[in-house]
Amino acid sequence: MKWIFLLTVLLLTSCFKKNEYPSVPQLYFEEFTPTGDSAYVVLRFEDGEGDIGLNPDATEAPYNVGSKYEYNLYLVYYEKVNGKFQVGKDANGDSIIFKNRLRPVYEGKPKSISGKITYTLSPFYYNFLSEDSDTIRYEIQIIDRALNESAWIQTDPIIR
Repeated sequence: MKWIFLLTVLLLTSCFKKNEYPSVPQLYFEEFTPTGDSAYVVLRFEDGEGDIGLNPDATEAPYNVGSKYEYNLYLVYYEKVNGKFQVGKDANGDSIIFKNRLRPVYEGKPKSISGKITYTLSPFYYNFLSEDSDTIRYEIQIIDRALNESAWIQTDPIIR
């Protein structure tokens, strides 16, 4: 009788298997919603160690000012020109890249996590100086604390 109970418990616990994700963060585009001149983008993520995000006081190398890893969320702005997307440029001719430092989404012993990130593009989500800003998109990447970089993903084309 005890072995039937034990077998039942083992079968039930095997039904509740924990999700295990790779060490490299996985990023998925969910939604882009304009709100006037601003907008927000919703991303879904999965990470094997749960080390997405940086504390504001993490300023030692490799997270130091000027380092690629100072920021952990990158959104590169593209405009459709003559039927092809190209990186949008600001008034100085520099590529338009939104950079952000996400705060930690989990701080505990390493474990697989998943969730959503909502990022607000403000004050403008498009280049109001450009004649080509009627159809745009973003390419997006996140980097975890172990410096694992997600693959770049794209939003759907955004028509203003």
